Amino acid sequence: IGKDPKKPRGKVSSYAYFVQSCREEHKKKHPDASINFSEFSKTCSERWKAMSAKEKVKFEDLAKQDKVCYEREMESYVPPKGMKRTKDPSVPKRPPSALFIFCAGHFPKIKSGNPGLSIGDIAKKLGEMWNSTSAEDKQPYEEKAAKLKEKYDKASG
Repeated sequence: IGKDPKKPRGKVSSYAYFVQSCREEHKKKHPDASINFSEFSKTCSERWKAMSAKEKVKFEDLAKQDKVCYEREMESYVPPKGMKRTKDPSVPKRPPSALFIFCAGHFPKIKSGNPGLSIGDIAKKLGEMWNSTSAEDKQPYEEKAAKLKEKYDKASG
């Protein structure tokens, strides 16, 4: 589902207001110069870190005002039909696949056996393990997944 153009714009952070003011300042000083985005971002970041809490108050106030406006707009915002506003907590969670059940059982073993691996690397290793598992050894995971899916289908009507 696409983005609703009528939805209120997200809250703007104090840092975003600061960057906006830096950009306006830069435009005034150099109206014809194009901005090297990475250099500009780095400079803004360094300036922001060097600022005192007192100097940041102006931007934090703007962010607070924006947050209040955003929350007020969201109260009256009604998403169009077919677009979700928030997840309904009464809707049952989709059941895990056989692969996910397999991974949940093997993840702790791999994690403890390879403390330096990232989650992505562990996931790759689990995928390789799953692919090299025989159909016979996958059976219990697939049966459990089928039971959970059946239970989910009954619960979700």
